[in-house]
Amino acid sequence: FRSKKFDFKIKSPPASFFIKEAVKLKGGSKEPGRNIVASISKKQLEEIAKQKMNDLNAHDLEEAVKIIGGSARSMGIEVKE
Repeated sequence: FRSKKFDFKIKSPPASFFIKEAVKLKGGSKEPGRNIVASISKKQLEEIAKQKMNDLNAHDLEEAVKIIGGSARSMGIEVKE
């Protein structure tokens, strides 16, 4: 006799979803690094980092902002101070 028990951990949507929502884009750049499609502010990155904090592998908000900033740059979005 076996128990059919499952544990589900529901996480927040991916960072790219929040980034696209913040800059009102449908998708990222086809050539990140060469072609910049939008820009995002540090304040917007902080808001996203606060929402994603539980799912990120970061000790504090500053590290979380760096992780989200890296995701934004990899999508071809410029990070402004």
